[in-house]
Amino acid sequence: MTSEQRQLRQTIVFLRTSFEAIQHSIAGRLDDPLPCWLDAGMLSMLSRELMRCSQQAKPLFAAPTVEQLFVASQQCELLLKQCPGVLSSALCYRQLAAIMLPLDTALQMMAVPSKRRWLWLRR
Repeated sequence: MTSEQRQLRQTIVFLRTSFEAIQHSIAGRLDDPLPCWLDAGMLSMLSRELMRCSQQAKPLFAAPTVEQLFVASQQCELLLKQCPGVLSSALCYRQLAAIMLPLDTALQMMAVPSKRRWLWLRR
């Protein structure tokens, strides 16, 4: 894995973790019928970064990996268009899961082969 690929992978790990943190902040309000009020500014920033990663991945990774990043980017854009105040907390929670699923898939596709990992990280 080149340094550019590692750096992009780390950025995607950061984005995945950020979406998970947002989802956990909503988890306590899943039964609340009121609209979910996410920070649209933060979500917009994450969306831009995810879109940049999707574009940057094209020459670095295989097409299925790039496709998963594109799907995550599109799901994030959809959430952003409905934000703030249109979705209930439960729907917002599920939409965040729809962003994280392709990110997880892309990260698995980017994984370092077992024989190239440190001994204690091999499975």
